[in-house]
Amino acid sequence: MQRVTAQLVAGLLAAVLSLLTEQCWADGGGPSLAERVIWAVNAGGEAHVDVHGIHFKKDPLEGKIGKASDYGVRLPILRSSPEDQILYQTERYSEDTFGYDVPIREEGDYILVMKYAEVYFAQSQQKVFDVRLNGHMVVKDLDIFERVGHSTAHDEIVPFSIRRGKLSVQGEVSTFNGKLTVEFVKGYYDNPKICALYVMKGTLEDVPKLQPHPGLVKSDDEDDEEEDSEGGEEGGKKKVPAGSKYRVQSGPRTPNPYAADNSSLMFPILVAFGVFIPTLFCLCRL
Repeated sequence: MQRVTAQLVAGLLAAVLSLLTEQCWADGGGPSLAERVIWAVNAGGEAHVDVHGIHFKKDPLEGKIGKASDYGVRLPILRSSPEDQILYQTERYSEDTFGYDVPIREEGDYILVMKYAEVYFAQSQQKVFDVRLNGHMVVKDLDIFERVGHSTAHDEIVPFSIRRGKLSVQGEVSTFNGKLTVEFVKGYYDNPKICALYVMKGTLEDVPKLQPHPGLVKSDDEDDEEEDSEGGEEGGKKKVPAGSKYRVQSGPRTPNPYAADNSSLMFPILVAFGVFIPTLFCLCRL
């Protein structure tokens, strides 16, 4: 009986400490961004410390799973600071599903940030894959080029929480055994990949934002759709499908050359008159 009571007291103390820690962070008196990051890897590359002080480790899968590539180092990466472009220029890919295991020992709210840049393909539908988190599909049909274009930084951000031995992500719950498995799932188009990733304790507001992309604009229809979506679930807004919120602007819209040209409609009428009048004249002379 005493052992059970001691376990309950320890569990309550852990929960109270976790809540107090999160409250301190919310009040702005908590640890820095770098201190909140519990795990970070520069996939396919060497160790790196970014402008926020996050320490990315050398890829632990080197020589074990998949292949490392530094093909992107010859390209400047848009939306990324010059100091951190290496995080988007190197990558790890595999001809099959692969992933990383992240140990997590404390309960709380977490964020998974995955960094991508398409440095090889120059059109969409060339590399498309999914991302799973402990078996939960958290990113479906990721097409990096379709999202942001070529040689452009793109972050996929997935919030999740761990409470009482349960993992909660995107409305789904499963048993958590202390290990977070991030998998990049082989699809029908080419191979899955990842440039860099990290897991931090916090909320979406704590994640550093990428620089704005001048080619990403909202269409008028999408603005109306976003306004209509207010009032739904998940924080008062309905979930907008990934990739549909923004589009890449390639240039000014080309006018339709046939929009005001009716000559193609008049041509058959003129031909009909040209045939009908001589025929009528011949019939009248008979």
